[in-house]
Amino acid sequence: MTEHDSTAAAEDLAKRLRLLIDVAAAETGTEPTYTQIAQFLGERGTKLSRSRWTYMVNGHRAVQDRRLLEGLAAFFDVEPEFLAGVSGAGMPERVSAQLDLVRAMRAARVKAYAARALGDISPNALNAISRYLDEEIAHT
Repeated sequence: MTEHDSTAAAEDLAKRLRLLIDVAAAETGTEPTYTQIAQFLGERGTKLSRSRWTYMVNGHRAVQDRRLLEGLAAFFDVEPEFLAGVSGAGMPERVSAQLDLVRAMRAARVKAYAARALGDISPNALNAISRYLDEEIAHT
């Protein structure tokens, strides 16, 4: 693996981990902590140091430890192939659905803010803003 490939793999893993952390937070109301993740893995015979977790979630180093990736996949309830970034491994439906919900909730907050900030605005203009935001979300 070249240095460029290693950097890309580390960044890809970090994106997937942050995505799964966001989905877990959306589902439970709180982000999973390092302690919870390390304990889950430890109960399954896999050790995760705080420094390793930090560089994984920040994309500083590629990780190819299959047991660790399988343990993290089990914690986040996804297929190990998704977490490992295996070519052809699609985003889990549950993750995709949560992302759609988060996007819709953010758009609703933006719309509410725009309506308050713009004050006395015509219904047509407000509808145009809403349509624009909906289209932007559909393209993300």
